[in-house]
Amino acid sequence: MKNDTEVNAFVLKGFTDSNDLQMILFFLFLAVYLFTLLGNLGLIGLVILDSRLHNPMYYFLSVLSSVDACYSTDITPNMLANFISKSKIISYYGCATQSFLAVTFGTTECFLLAAMAYDRYVAIYNPLLYSVSMSPRIYVPLIIASYVGGILHAILHTVATFSLSFCGSNVIRHIFCDIPPLLAISCSDTHINELLLFLFVSSIEIVTILIVLISYGFILLAILRMHSAEGRKKSFSTCGSHLTVVIVFYGTLIFIYLQPNSGHYFDTDKLASVFYTLVIPMLNPFIYSLRNKDVKYALQRTWKKIQVIQIPALWGWGCSSVVDIQ
Repeated sequence: MKNDTEVNAFVLKGFTDSNDLQMILFFLFLAVYLFTLLGNLGLIGLVILDSRLHNPMYYFLSVLSSVDACYSTDITPNMLANFISKSKIISYYGCATQSFLAVTFGTTECFLLAAMAYDRYVAIYNPLLYSVSMSPRIYVPLIIASYVGGILHAILHTVATFSLSFCGSNVIRHIFCDIPPLLAISCSDTHINELLLFLFVSSIEIVTILIVLISYGFILLAILRMHSAEGRKKSFSTCGSHLTVVIVFYGTLIFIYLQPNSGHYFDTDKLASVFYTLVIPMLNPFIYSLRNKDVKYALQRTWKKIQVIQIPALWGWGCSSVVDIQ
């Protein structure tokens, strides 16, 4: 990328110019970010520590948690710094990096959610062959392909966007360097960029949503054929969590990226962006944990192990303290 314009930095407008409101938002989003890291990193640690969760479903879930943690980390720290900073400046290449990472993690999550829908279809439609059908030769390439697809998609839009001229205002009316608000302040012709954005985002959305819908169509048929009420309940519980995440995540992406540039109302886009970059990554681990008995039982087992380790240590510390006092 070559910057042949006079703009070498951007100003992120953010939510408001009110100092009092900025401080309130700072502590609110800081709490959301900390909960996001705690939930997602905790879920990753739980999958690593508990051998009963060592299966493709939870490997996908831990990868999704890592993407959510990285996605939020790409956006939130800079936004928090802007709440307590007067300048709110981000460098040209810093903006390009943030935009690249945001598109990478957002696209990767789309592909991962589709892969997880296929994984649930295999597990429910033919559970006896699940370990064979979802062997490492299958799920590892699916995870790698999700990341590669995200990176390639991000390269396309980052290069196309930052090849434009920014010779007028450098104020981005958004909370981070997203593609639509960048196109809005460019003084170049952005019709090709808007077309690329619409074609690729819509193609990815359509393909991945079709995979999800087809997978859940077969899942529904398999559930209706089950004779056990307990089996139906467990299947609905497992799939309900994933389906909730899919609907919320895809819905916000469609709202932001699949509308014409002239149709963007950036105050509304800011709220939607906060939802899918901060709120959804925070909610995902809790949605999967609260509706998943395996995760809840694993959490209980891990907590008991921690208590077993801590109690002898505390007892030894107490005994040594008594000896020292005597």
